[in-house]
Amino acid sequence: MKQNNVIEFAIPGEFKDQLTEILRQGAQRLIFEAVEAEFSLFLEGHDRERLGDGRQRIVRHGHLPERKVVTGMGAIPVRVPRSRDRKAGKDGENIRFTSQLLPPYIRRSQSIESAIPYLYLKGISSGDFTDVMPVLFGRDVVGFSADTVLRLRQQWKEDLQQWDRRRLDKKHYVYLWADGVYFQAPMEHEKQCMLVIIGATPEGKKELVGFTDGYRESTQSWSELLLDLKSRGLCIPPELAIGDGAMGFWAALEKAWPTTHHQRCWVHKTINVLNHFPKSSKSKVTADLHNIWMAESKEDAEKAFALFVSKYRAKYPKATHCLEKDRHKLLTFYDFPAEHWKHIRTTNPIESIFATVKHRTKRSKGCLSRDTAFVMVFKLIKDAEKSWRRLDGKNQLPKLILGVKFSDGCEVIVDNAQAA
Repeated sequence: MKQNNVIEFAIPGEFKDQLTEILRQGAQRLIFEAVEAEFSLFLEGHDRERLGDGRQRIVRHGHLPERKVVTGMGAIPVRVPRSRDRKAGKDGENIRFTSQLLPPYIRRSQSIESAIPYLYLKGISSGDFTDVMPVLFGRDVVGFSADTVLRLRQQWKEDLQQWDRRRLDKKHYVYLWADGVYFQAPMEHEKQCMLVIIGATPEGKKELVGFTDGYRESTQSWSELLLDLKSRGLCIPPELAIGDGAMGFWAALEKAWPTTHHQRCWVHKTINVLNHFPKSSKSKVTADLHNIWMAESKEDAEKAFALFVSKYRAKYPKATHCLEKDRHKLLTFYDFPAEHWKHIRTTNPIESIFATVKHRTKRSKGCLSRDTAFVMVFKLIKDAEKSWRRLDGKNQLPKLILGVKFSDGCEVIVDNAQAA
């Protein structure tokens, strides 16, 4: 018998391996159980509502027609329970079950929708999505015509406009991280500067606070952003702001919130100082700088600071001047809780987010305009915001709000007798 040596290639969207099929079946089962649990809670909430003859008013009434929801593992069939209100129409009220997990309009998971900004920033045009999406997520992916993508893009633009007008009266941010991020959209000849502010709430949650298209990192651009935040109700000054050496932000901050403390980013400062050293010395110099900002106390940091200056001033005066000019603002973090030091010594909360965005927005072939790139980056940030880690030591934040002082990361206990 002749042996068949034809190799069969997998078709996108068809799952040949058992593991992937098990995962997809497991996902379908989990969705079913979650929606059923949601429906049971709905029925329990109306359990006491009865008709005149004692029968239950709200009852199960089969399921809605099956539909498919596109996920990263392909299209998964789902069925949502349907309720029946036996009193519907008699008093003008009709109680109906609507799943929050699977709303009627949902046809694709957030992970699929989030892929669109990424692909846009990589240079994929609206007309190419019909071909690209099935390759990435399987041939069951439907509904990604050019018109659909354009509608989503318009929706995200409106989301940005609405977000940019939101009221901030009830908001309070203990810490603010600020940075100007540059990237180049495919259709643009100049790099685009996006001014970004992230804040930490009293509960330790990180949120995107400000996001605008700035003209480089000028004082004017930063002032417009900060004053806009204040005009929308953000009037309580943050305890601490963290940023790089761009003078525009600090000048604007002084005008907006003069009582806010300043912390210069150690990552940016290290890079600036290293620029004045030869490559052969950078490893040793980095270790010496590390000894400053990783010291256990401000006193030890000051000693390491003085040692660095005395060690390098003669041969590298520009490097030591670069460090010394921001001496006090580099060590501000010692006056805040030690649990927060790793969060507030640098602008890493912004850098880590935009490292991916910068990678995705490297100059490539495509038709991405400045405005569209801005909207897509906003969409990516808001999606990433859902998974941002809270600050460690969040129990210390209310103390800062109440004016409790910290020294070397520890709370300063005031002797009431001496204070009197």
